[in-house]
Amino acid sequence: MEHYNMNLNLKVWRQKNKNDKGSLVDYKVSGISSEMSFLEMIDVLNEKLVADGKDEPIAFDHDCREGICGMCSMYINGRPHGPWAGTTTCQLHMRAFKDGDTIVIEPWRAKAFPVIKDLVVDRTAFDRIIQAGGYISVNTGNAVDANAIPIPKDDADKAFAAAACIGCGACVAACKNASAMLFVSAKVSQLALLPQGKPEAQKRVLDMVAQMDKEGFGSCTNTGACEAECPKEISLENIARLNREFTSASIMSEE
Repeated sequence: MEHYNMNLNLKVWRQKNKNDKGSLVDYKVSGISSEMSFLEMIDVLNEKLVADGKDEPIAFDHDCREGICGMCSMYINGRPHGPWAGTTTCQLHMRAFKDGDTIVIEPWRAKAFPVIKDLVVDRTAFDRIIQAGGYISVNTGNAVDANAIPIPKDDADKAFAAAACIGCGACVAACKNASAMLFVSAKVSQLALLPQGKPEAQKRVLDMVAQMDKEGFGSCTNTGACEAECPKEISLENIARLNREFTSASIMSEE
């Protein structure tokens, strides 16, 4: 693969705190390697800002930089996580851009995800949804043989695919209604599909959906933007499963 360096024009959202109005600020970076990750490019810019002493470094979330933690959440040219499908921001490489490109970098935009500073948003609403019901009460005891509880392979595969959700919030950012249905449905599905998740199934879905609504997320209108922009390609099938689980649980709770 051909390696090349580029000069870029960046428009980065700067916001001091949640009460600040915020605005896009222009920066120029040069000598950016096509093999750098997007976050490494921001590291280079921050080093320049520190050296110049004219502006604070840009605040942004990151941890693993391996596409696992879900923290590297930002809009890049109007798309959550940038132009590559099925890719987190930390795994996006600068070869996705050309020399002289202008790149607009913004935080997630959602009522339930208030901006803390610059590109950092408060996503603890997701944590509270998980706390509302994302658990099982099965006493696992000592480690048992992997085949002790027979699970159909199709169910296991679907549960595993749902569990791949990293809670980054791209689904919320992509949705015109800022809905969290794809996230919640993935967390409900990964347990609803397995026998270990059956005891709390009814309470879980009711509590998690109630918490989702309490946090101020919007409604799902099935436009599919969430699935299209999800870096782990979580399927809309999970939303259908969540709706079935919720309807069943609602009926059972009324009996």
